[in-house]
Amino acid sequence: MQAQGLQPVTRNYRCRGGEIDLIMRQGQTLVFVEVRYRANASHGGAASSVTKRKQHKIVLAARHYFKQHAINEASQACRFDVIAFEGDQPDWIQNAF
Repeated sequence: MQAQGLQPVTRNYRCRGGEIDLIMRQGQTLVFVEVRYRANASHGGAASSVTKRKQHKIVLAARHYFKQHAINEASQACRFDVIAFEGDQPDWIQNAF
């Protein structure tokens, strides 16, 4: 991701409602990244393991991050990406949800 111009902000951000694996910055946009790994796709694959419930928890954690860092959620551009590893192959899904 850094090779693609994203700058790391923090890793493993945790709060009561959820967790965000990586928070990156791309220009003026905050990028909240969920990293998933599956050895193979026999049970639906890594990307499909980011369920609606998991997405909701990530969004709650992002809102908590905004509050804790006094960032105006309405004026801060953000997106939610997924890095899905199946075996050794990463799949970077931008704007995943």
